[in-house]
Amino acid sequence: MRCCTRGTAPSPAAAQHLGILAWLRRVRDRIDRKYAQPLDVEAHSKTGVNTGQESRSTRRCAALTMTTMDLSIHTTPLPHTDPEASLAFYRDALGFEVRKDVGSGEMRWITVGPPGQPGTSILLAPPAADPGITDDERRTIAEMMAKGTFGWVMLATRDLDGTFERVQASGAEVVQEPMEQYWGDRDCAFRDPAGNLVRIQELR
Repeated sequence: MRCCTRGTAPSPAAAQHLGILAWLRRVRDRIDRKYAQPLDVEAHSKTGVNTGQESRSTRRCAALTMTTMDLSIHTTPLPHTDPEASLAFYRDALGFEVRKDVGSGEMRWITVGPPGQPGTSILLAPPAADPGITDDERRTIAEMMAKGTFGWVMLATRDLDGTFERVQASGAEVVQEPMEQYWGDRDCAFRDPAGNLVRIQELR
C-alpha cells in the first residue's frame, strides 16, 4: 500500500514511518564510517580510548588461543564390580601395565594402561562411589552394568586377528568376532568382568 498520493501530504503515521527509516539510515552510515577505517593500535594505546574494535579483536585472539591449547586425553574411568577379576582382564588378557592401585576390598581404584604409552590410562573404579549419587541412581547403575550397557571403551591395534585370539584364549566373553563394519572400520568386541564393552579397532 502506498503511504500517500502524489501532490498530497503524507499522513502522520506515514510521516513517522519515513522518519524512522531516515534515522536508521543515518545510524547505519555512522557505523559504516566508524569501522571502515583501520584501527590505529599505537594511537589508542597511548590515549587509552576504547573504540569497541579492541574488544572484538581480543575475542578473536582468545578464540584462536583456545584452539592451540596443549591438551591430551589422559585417563578414562570404567567401573568394576570385582577388582581382582578386572585387574586380571586388563593386565593379563590385554597386556596393560598396572600403574597405581589404591584402596582395599571392593573400594579400589586401579590405574592401568598400555606399555610405552604413559600418558594414556584407564581408571578401574568402584561404581557409584560418589556420595552425591542417590540410592535410585545406584540401582540404575547396577542394572545397566548387569546388562552391559553402562560403560565402554574403544581400543586399537595393528594386529586385530592376533589380539582377538589372545584375548579370546584368556576366557574373556566374546561379543563380536573380527569383522568389517559398514562405516569402513574392522573391529571386534569383548566384555570385561564388570560388563563394560571393550571394542578393539584395527589400525590401517
